[in-house]
Amino acid sequence: MWHRPVRWNWLDSIIALTVACCLFWLGSKAASGFTYSWQWESIPQFILRFDQESGQWASGILLQGLLTTIRLSFWSTFLALGIGVVMGMFRVSPSLFKRLVAQTYVGLSRNLPPLVLVFIFYYFFSDQLLPSLGLQEFLSRQPENVQTAIAWIWAEPESMLIFIAAVFTLALYEGAYITEIIRSGIQSIESGQWEAAHALGLSKFDQLRFIILPQAVRRVIPPLAGQFISTIKDSAIVSVISVPDLTFQGMELMAATFLTFEVWIMVTGMYFLLTFSCSLLARRVEVRMQKRE
Repeated sequence: MWHRPVRWNWLDSIIALTVACCLFWLGSKAASGFTYSWQWESIPQFILRFDQESGQWASGILLQGLLTTIRLSFWSTFLALGIGVVMGMFRVSPSLFKRLVAQTYVGLSRNLPPLVLVFIFYYFFSDQLLPSLGLQEFLSRQPENVQTAIAWIWAEPESMLIFIAAVFTLALYEGAYITEIIRSGIQSIESGQWEAAHALGLSKFDQLRFIILPQAVRRVIPPLAGQFISTIKDSAIVSVISVPDLTFQGMELMAATFLTFEVWIMVTGMYFLLTFSCSLLARRVEVRMQKRE
């Protein structure tokens, strides 16, 4: 594939110099004008600490929040992918009823504030529906090793209900965007592929399974990777229902220590490292897929 050569002209140099000067001015103003007392030496213990009782290293409150964010984003994306695939196929279905169902779902999910969805699922799903199933009581009766495994894979038993509500909320919200990604991937396949599959006598389902979807998967993986990164960033909103993710732990830590700037700069850096790592991984996958074509 031919790439246009990158050129650096005098206008780019002026813009870069202007931005650098502005950043330097802001930094000098912050250093000279702030009366804030920085205490960066207090931050490492909130990431990784040494437990005197067990004699081992243990994760701090911010690292625990980061792990919760990763689990929350993974399970939300996993569930949203299932929803998106089904609804995406509904969007291109010849059935009017299926198309209306998918269009209604996408329209409602994409045109409602995610904060409203969070509160709806929190008060209805985790506060009314899930307690009637006795899930939390069932988990509390399990052996300690089982509870530990569940805590690593999902969440602590005492916060399981709100974690599930958060997963379903994010899955429904992100699933609407994945639906459109799947729909566009399927519709991007040339009509000749459909006609050739039809000429072979394949049913509609077999056309999708054997001919269309294998080609569409390659085209939708890059935007799906981008959607996963968006899910990581969107997951911060569930902190309003006390899900112990990175944002919630940052708020709790700031309220307890008053280390406002240190805590939020560290939270910002941890989010950036997580999303930037996912971006690099997604880019490598995209480049490898382009080489195979």
